[in-house]
Order: sequence, then C-alpha cells, then structure tokens
Amino acid sequence: MADILERGSNWLEDQRVAHASRPVEYQRGESNVEVPASIGRTVFEIDDGVGILERTESRDFLVPAASLVLNDTLALPERGDRIRETIGSVTFTYEVMAPGKEPPWRYSDAFRRTLRIHTKLTGTETT
Repeated sequence: MADILERGSNWLEDQRVAHASRPVEYQRGESNVEVPASIGRTVFEIDDGVGILERTESRDFLVPAASLVLNDTLALPERGDRIRETIGSVTFTYEVMAPGKEPPWRYSDAFRRTLRIHTKLTGTETT
C-alpha cells in the first residue's frame, strides 16, 4: 500500500492529466502514440568553459510514464524522438533534446509516474 505522500502525488498526477493536459503525438521512427501532455519549460545554464554562461530554454512536455508505449513496449524518451502538437490548424514539431551533456528527460516526481521531456522546436506546418 502506498504511503500518504505517494497517494497524494498520484491524485495530483491524475488531476493534471484530466484537467491540464492536451493530446500530442509522440514519434520514434515509424512508431507513434498519442499521449496526454502538459506544457512546461526548463531554462538551462551551460558554462562554455571560459566563464561565459549560455542560457537556453526548452519546451517541456510532462507525460505520464505509463502512456509512453511504442510497439507494445513501455519506453523512455530518447534524443531524436519527435513530439507533434497541433494547435488549431498548425502542427508544431519538436525534437527531444537538451543542451550540452544534459539528459533529454527526467522524472518529474518522486514516484516516477511523470516524465519531463525537454524539446526544441524544429518545424511547423499548416493544415
């Protein structure tokens, strides 16, 4: 049985998915799956080695870990995967990536139910 903090975290995750997410398409090669995602951002500060800090911002997609199933297998995000988000008649394509040696994703909660996937916009198309 889960402790009270885990039960509370699970309830909050369920509320986020139900009331603060939108469907997006997650793609890896020829495989894809529709997942519910909330939108976030992360600001990275990377030291160039000579004392200059470079700041970059990623668009993050917060996705239930259990929903990322590709080819009938539970998956974790990988660099180069794509996320397609449609708003109105415009579809935005984002590539899973992070600057420097930063990982392209991380768990967003202590119980590993939510993936925070870092991306960068790579294209748009109008339908």
